[in-house]
Amino acid sequence: MPLDPESFELLTFDCYGTLIDWESGILTALGGILAAHGAEVSERTLLEAYAELESEAEAPPYLTYREVLARVVDGLGLRLGFTPTPEDRAALASSIQDWPPFPDTREALRRLAGSYKLAIISNVDDDLFEGSARRIGVPFDWVVTAMRARAYKPDLKVFRVALEEFRIPREKILHVAQSLYHDIAPARTLGLATVWVNRRRGKPGAGATPRAAATPDMEVADLAELARALSVRSS
Repeated sequence: MPLDPESFELLTFDCYGTLIDWESGILTALGGILAAHGAEVSERTLLEAYAELESEAEAPPYLTYREVLARVVDGLGLRLGFTPTPEDRAALASSIQDWPPFPDTREALRRLAGSYKLAIISNVDDDLFEGSARRIGVPFDWVVTAMRARAYKPDLKVFRVALEEFRIPREKILHVAQSLYHDIAPARTLGLATVWVNRRRGKPGAGATPRAAATPDMEVADLAELARALSVRSS
């Protein structure tokens, strides 16, 4: 059944991959590191290696996202035969502030903010998200990070910390995300309605997120499509 726009009070968003074009950011940052060491690999292979290495580094015990990304670079070095410098290890996290929002992000969020409360649930450090928040330029009512939860999605702890802070009934929350693995599957486990923003529609492979099987309540190609679908509430 279609989602009823009138039934929700809060839209929660994953940030990287959903609002921010993290794959282009990842490829730019890692491409520079690999080029400096004379290493070559296809974009598809690089993104899929990133997905695997990031997921491994996000497993307990908790590490900051800066350290997670440093370990991603370490892992690429092992796979491709180079030794990352301290600057290389820090470069991926430092590049996050330069990752751009998708072209549809700002306008769609502004439109949605007229009818709903907005929140972020993101696998990131607090200070790293601040740079992305400035680029997005739309205020959020809540921001819940992996740093605050001391865990990474798909760990349900992240969502439970967020739900405790929101204090809004689950049936009035709609979670919006690109990753089936990090977001759609765990959100559905907790009884949340979900929208899959299929940013990779028509592209080969799973990109920078591990593969997962999950069935969202709605699938859209971008946030502009979501804003149109939920516009009934503001009409």
